[in-house]
Amino acid sequence: MSTEIKAPQFPESVADGTVATWHKQAGDSVKRDELLVDIETDKVVLEVPAPADGVLQKILKEEGDTVESQEVLAVFAIGAEAASSKSKSEPNKADGDGAATTESAGDGANAAGPAARKLMAEHGLDASRVQGSGKGGRITREDVDQALTSREQARDDSDEKASEAKSAPVSSAVAVSAPAALGEREERRVPMTRLRKRIAERLVEAQQTAAILTTFNEVNMKPIMEMRKHYQADFEKTHGVRLGFMSFFVRACVEALKRYPVTNASVDGDDVVYHGFYDIGVAVSSERGLVVPILRDADQKGLAEVESQIIEFGKKAKAGKLSIEEMTGGTFTISNGGVFGSLMSTPILNPPQTAILGMHKIQERPMAVDGKVEILPMMYIAMSYDHRLIDGKEAVQFLVTVKQFIEDPARLLLDI
Repeated sequence: MSTEIKAPQFPESVADGTVATWHKQAGDSVKRDELLVDIETDKVVLEVPAPADGVLQKILKEEGDTVESQEVLAVFAIGAEAASSKSKSEPNKADGDGAATTESAGDGANAAGPAARKLMAEHGLDASRVQGSGKGGRITREDVDQALTSREQARDDSDEKASEAKSAPVSSAVAVSAPAALGEREERRVPMTRLRKRIAERLVEAQQTAAILTTFNEVNMKPIMEMRKHYQADFEKTHGVRLGFMSFFVRACVEALKRYPVTNASVDGDDVVYHGFYDIGVAVSSERGLVVPILRDADQKGLAEVESQIIEFGKKAKAGKLSIEEMTGGTFTISNGGVFGSLMSTPILNPPQTAILGMHKIQERPMAVDGKVEILPMMYIAMSYDHRLIDGKEAVQFLVTVKQFIEDPARLLLDI
């Protein structure tokens, strides 16, 4: 029995998607719940699994095609068996001796899926130079990646040998000649992913529509670092998660947002929307780009719960498993460029939010304390805000409040 494989039901905020990768090809046998295809939207990658055991009969939407919600992607035969499997188990009646034969290896030796063909075309790689590891010698994307890696390694080795030959002394008795390296200047053109396009659109939108201004301050991280050192073992033993810096900043920002509600608001046309809840977006880097999952009701979460959820977000981002619901909404965002070594930056707003906090690298610096110079672990913090709604006074006071909570974390417990 044949059935249709359709694109997932997209949320209202997602207009359409792009067929990113077919993990199975027409004629392949598939087990129930085995991944068939990835659909990339401007927020997440959605996976489409097989509805039952069977065969993928026909692919209607190729990689790179745009699809709408519930649009048919392929035709699937439930309970069927791939023709190649049958040919292996049944004798070929054309043979006089009745010996079992399989289809010629040459038929699939250079066969490649759409993703593999596209990658070979982008890099000018001949299919005959790729060893297929798929069924019947089919070339997979992984085979192409391996072939490209081998080619680059061969070029590096060639360049290194040529360099050694140039620098080596030439004997007076024997003249040594080495071929010069070709020194290719390669270029490759690849389309932007939908996520990268959406990131670009939102960043440009923020700069074109908001009056973005950034204010800076610096924070003495010594109190937090000493607290972590003193309680880390007990905290991890009790909660099963390590105590990091992000949870302190989330709590500090929530308390500052309560004191300055305009920093937790958003602009909707000519209206200002004040939010009575605190959904904090935490910027997470992934291979596909920067994503911002949301800590819902952050004011109701303890440090351990915040740390656990951030770790879970990081794992999901790397695996491409974040859902649209986990990245929708948010009233304020925190971005930590310090994990990559950034000392100072001006973060860009995440529309329609009107403020974002940027954390940076902790670095020891000489500081004047009570008339004496002390070496302290300091961090620059930055707050970018929409000056259409937030005045400089409120922005500065917000940042000073965050600074006070971090430098004296007992304030978070005493609510002062």
